[in-house]
Amino acid sequence: MSDDWLDTVAWNDDGLVPAIAQDAESGEILMMAWMNREALALAREHNRAVYWSRSRQKLWFKGEESGHIQTLSEIRIDCDADVVLLQVTQVGGIACHTGRRRCFFRLLEDGKWQVDEEIIKNPSEIYR
Repeated sequence: MSDDWLDTVAWNDDGLVPAIAQDAESGEILMMAWMNREALALAREHNRAVYWSRSRQKLWFKGEESGHIQTLSEIRIDCDADVVLLQVTQVGGIACHTGRRRCFFRLLEDGKWQVDEEIIKNPSEIYR
């Protein structure tokens, strides 16, 4: 199988591209992470989200510790080919390491960040 489709992606100087995970059914934005070429290829191959952890400098199969995997419905790139959009089904309903549905749980109101989403499961119960 040809990897020409990977050559279309406009990788940054670090060989990464931002990836947005969006709930395939509701359209809700769940999280943003980074992917390198290998992560994107593996995501397609395994039909689940695989990211590149910049802090750990390694591949990160979403849910490998928590069990909250993201199965893929679609992979898209934007018009400039510099952002990947993953349409996913979030297994377990938790995408964020804080134990919330999504990572975008803070809303700017009156000049302050307000939390508008409750914790579904305490992270200490998820990550051991």
